[in-house]
Amino acid sequence: MKGAEFIETPQWTFESLTGYDIPLLNINSEIVVHTWIIMALLALFLASVRFIMNNTRLGRFLLMYFVSSFMDLTKQSFGNFIFSHCVFAASLFVFIGLCNTASIIPWLDEPTRDLNTALSLGIISFCYVQLACIKAHGLKKYVLDFLKPIFIMLPLNIIGKLSSIISISFRLFGNIFGGSIITKLYFSAIRGSLLLEMFGIISGFNILLVFFFTLFEGLLQAFVFSMLTLTYISISTQDGGGH
Repeated sequence: MKGAEFIETPQWTFESLTGYDIPLLNINSEIVVHTWIIMALLALFLASVRFIMNNTRLGRFLLMYFVSSFMDLTKQSFGNFIFSHCVFAASLFVFIGLCNTASIIPWLDEPTRDLNTALSLGIISFCYVQLACIKAHGLKKYVLDFLKPIFIMLPLNIIGKLSSIISISFRLFGNIFGGSIITKLYFSAIRGSLLLEMFGIISGFNILLVFFFTLFEGLLQAFVFSMLTLTYISISTQDGGGH
């Protein structure tokens, strides 16, 4: 089917290694390669930060504004500045923002349009939140909080805690995947028609569509993911452990 080309991707299969087909263990090779390319680009940017700070006023202003903004967000979330939480949230924003907007670079697609990537980021966020909670209250109190208000609530408390992974991951995946499909459907529909292609370019609709579903939506979802992580950390480190 023609529409299937939007979701069919090359995969590294578990069957090719063992002879047993386990779809859950299949790896989207295209997403892996694009993710490593994005990490390489991020590494190059970080290596040039000192040059940007020392030689360009605009670059220095933008970097200082970015850092100060996340410092203020951390203070608002916790009442005081906590360096480790600020760095973690800012790192999430930068990496997810690059992943969400990767399609503006030719031959790259958004890694976050793949559910495995979104779930991985959700699990990373979840683990950090739990470690912060244990550090704030101690392991004993952390475990005992799962038994409140009575011990039979243990399964529900565990499910409630794990549900945050699904919530934060599917929100990211759904928005990026949906935007990616809409954009690809649009450009596929006008491809081959000189009149429609010229109309999209002259009217600016092509740029508007890419700006909204790639840049605006991508950066917005990266910000939402980071802020939700800060919120989860803040709730979990308050008295009561967040259960």
